[in-house]
Amino acid sequence: MPINYTHQMDILKDILSNHQMDCCGTVAECEQLERLIQSLVANPNIDQDVKQVLTDIYSYSQAGKYTQHLDNHILSHQDQLSQWISNIDQLS
Repeated sequence: MPINYTHQMDILKDILSNHQMDCCGTVAECEQLERLIQSLVANPNIDQDVKQVLTDIYSYSQAGKYTQHLDNHILSHQDQLSQWISNIDQLS
């Protein structure tokens, strides 16, 4: 059963919140972010502001997936993580 927009945004926010609070994560989480974002962006009813935030998060997850030091990558994006979480709260 597919999950709806609200649930997808909740999962996205949960993963980003965990990265922000724990300052660590896994490649699997980055891959999950990518899958969620691909699904969300494919929705024709998504607002352009939401798409821009999702595009930024997608770039973050892509870079994280391929970095040698994921924890350092997450740590260096703390400000962006806070902003994205705030944006998701406002947009969803």
